[in-house]
Amino acid sequence: MSDMWAGEKVRLRGVEPEDWKGFRDQARNTIDVRNADLVEPPRSAESFRAWTADRAGRPPNTEAFRLVVEVLADRAFAGAVTVGETDARAGRFKTGIEISREHRGRGYATEATGLVLTYMFAEQRYNKCEVEVYAFNEASLALYAKLGFTVEGRLRQHEYFAGEHHDVVLLGITAAEHWATHPRPSVR
Repeated sequence: MSDMWAGEKVRLRGVEPEDWKGFRDQARNTIDVRNADLVEPPRSAESFRAWTADRAGRPPNTEAFRLVVEVLADRAFAGAVTVGETDARAGRFKTGIEISREHRGRGYATEATGLVLTYMFAEQRYNKCEVEVYAFNEASLALYAKLGFTVEGRLRQHEYFAGEHHDVVLLGITAAEHWATHPRPSVR
């Protein structure tokens, strides 16, 4: 059986109510959160339980979604990947990924992002994926370069946190660029 949501190391799946602990644990590391997003005040366990229960109960949406990155070997919660800011008319979307510290360096982010790109390009007919990465986040910049993304620009002093303004690097990849290094999904 072939599953377009699974690679050799990870599979992408919908958010389940029991994932609240994984999302809570990720939010506790403010350094990691800052690399991906803005730091928010601490939330209660109940808040995380309610949030994941709400997400788990939503029907699938091809315009904006969050999927859990699950390790195939032990079904461990490794992080999450998101798709959003879709523009069907122009054929572009944005994505982002967060892998928990204990699961980094194993190729999970590379594989999970590749699975999302394949789905969006092959099944949803999008032509371009864009990402925004804080300029100091060298690991994410290296990840997207490895996947074939091209730096398209830099927003200088664009975001404010940790007491100063920070640059944001804009990167993009087209469907043709993705297919040049990844196989298309099989129809059989």
